Amino acid sequence: MNIRISTAIAAAVLACGIASTGPVFAAARPCEDVLKEFRDAKATAKPDAATLKKVEDLEAKGVERCNADDDKRADAFFADAMKLLGK
Repeated sequence: MNIRISTAIAAAVLACGIASTGPVFAAARPCEDVLKEFRDAKATAKPDAATLKKVEDLEAKGVERCNADDDKRADAFFADAMKLLGK
């Protein structure tokens, strides 16, 4: 029974690429790069006042996390703001 479970787990691991030589999860992009892309998109967007307020709140949170070297969370805030802008 244990051999069957081990074989099934090994097969699942290989199928998912976990045993590959490359990284499984990509590292977060530098938040400074994502912030620049966000600000470029924001400059061309025409959101209504309520949406702009939400976007600016997310931008502030993203900049705060970026300054704290938390690129993953900063990038997530910028991505959420981009979605609100329709980008």
